[in-house]
Amino acid sequence: MRLAGPLRIVALVITMAVTWIIVSILLGGLGFPRIQQLFTSQENSVTAEPRARKYKCGLPQPCPEEHLAFRVVSGAANVIGPKICLEDRMLMSSVKDNVGRGLNIALVNDVNDLLKFIRPLHEGTLVFVASYDDPATKMNEETRKLFSDLGSKNVKDLAFRDSWVFVGAKGVQNKSPFEQHVKNSKHTNKYEGWPEALEMEGCIPRRPAAS
Repeated sequence: MRLAGPLRIVALVITMAVTWIIVSILLGGLGFPRIQQLFTSQENSVTAEPRARKYKCGLPQPCPEEHLAFRVVSGAANVIGPKICLEDRMLMSSVKDNVGRGLNIALVNDVNDLLKFIRPLHEGTLVFVASYDDPATKMNEETRKLFSDLGSKNVKDLAFRDSWVFVGAKGVQNKSPFEQHVKNSKHTNKYEGWPEALEMEGCIPRRPAAS
């Protein structure tokens, strides 16, 4: 019976010591970092991922020196107009209100000199083409040959409501690597009556300066 008092004191001391140890662990010492971590939202602790850098005309990588950055987007069905961008200049778009159904053509002799429907084309003139709605109905054999001479390999097969984007040049010796074509087919069309829109981007070598 006489030991009951000392045992209660020992038990109380042990309880207080254990409680102090637990509190110290949770509080991270004398401060409150551990408690703050417990109540910190994970959303706040996650570092936001940096946005991918975009270059001229929205390209994911810069073009080499003496190359021109471009992006050509065909129209989507007969609703969304095409876009033609060169060296971060939007040459044609619905916002500029200079696009229409059929073939949208931008002729560029130099970065700062936009030519429009010049015949005959000057040697080295770049030709940017983006279809919208229907590019082929008003084409004749002479028109197809003109685009073929500019480097197109698909223009001969272009048909009603196909999607087509193309970049060629006056005086090219070979077929252009910058061309995409999707046939209008009810089995594969993305839209009712129209194939998917096409988007093409890249870097075009500058024409060497005349010596």
